[in-house]
Amino acid sequence: MNLLITGGAGYIGSVLVRMALEQDHKVTVVDRLFFGRETLPEEDKNLKIIKEDIRSVSKEIFKGIDGVIDLAAISNDPAGELDPTKTWSINHLGRLRIAVLAKNMGVKRYLLPSSCSAYGFQDDVVDETSDINPLTTYAKANVKAEEDIIDLADNNFCVTIIRQATVYGLSKRMRFDLAINGMTKGFFQNRKIPILKDGKQWRPMVHVKDTARAQLMILEAPIDKVNKQLFNVGSNEQNYQIFPMAEMVAKAAGIPFEYEWYGQPDHRSYKVDFNKIKTVLGFKPEYDAEKGAKEIWDALKNKGTDPDDPRTITLNQYKKLLADGVEI
Repeated sequence: MNLLITGGAGYIGSVLVRMALEQDHKVTVVDRLFFGRETLPEEDKNLKIIKEDIRSVSKEIFKGIDGVIDLAAISNDPAGELDPTKTWSINHLGRLRIAVLAKNMGVKRYLLPSSCSAYGFQDDVVDETSDINPLTTYAKANVKAEEDIIDLADNNFCVTIIRQATVYGLSKRMRFDLAINGMTKGFFQNRKIPILKDGKQWRPMVHVKDTARAQLMILEAPIDKVNKQLFNVGSNEQNYQIFPMAEMVAKAAGIPFEYEWYGQPDHRSYKVDFNKIKTVLGFKPEYDAEKGAKEIWDALKNKGTDPDDPRTITLNQYKKLLADGVEI
């Protein structure tokens, strides 16, 4: 399959691109490369990289493309609040533009990776039919993209939306501003795990390789199973409360559990039901929090990833780009 992956040099994208190439797909990446070109393979005859913005890239890039995975986005809540207008222009309008161009150019399949943050604060376990409660600019823009893009689906244009659990695990574009990743880094550097107050909040988790695998699985699934469908991506077993999850990270590292609080109490708390993707597509994650934390710990210990690279904190990198006069 000829795939076009926007945001392909990012945290999830750089894992997804490698996985797609290993499965003999041809891949075109559209990315502004704000976090570096080195996140992608050096040379591969089946990889093409286009340094462009999804808000202005030419429709010609869709010629010969079979499927689109539209990952390009401002990728977390703090970065989303840095300039809300820009967040809306990318996460909503930019991705809607990509979907419309893809459909007009005859692309058959389109996948929008969104986020379980759409559920916001919920007392009950939520599934794909539940009411949503987006609390941040990031979440609200993603939800609007979901709503507008799903309406483009028809018999000739298969659209699927996924809401990913909070992602963790190693990536060539490493992020330490994600819960499990940040906990592991804090434990490695300070022998204390930083925990966002008050630790009772629930959050679903999924490994970066598992969500990448789910995305490729959806693009290859029978169209009647995935067209105009929404899937939560994760597993029921990986709905974790933050404090017990921190204890799992400590166990993975094999060091006594010590912690320190930071920030204000987190008002986002939700447990998600992931039975639909398991039942319809047979998806089952291969990683859990302990296994993911262990691989990050080993990479830090063996200097396979740099905890001090400023690009691993998304908000800080965007602030640096703005200070350098880069237009986001």
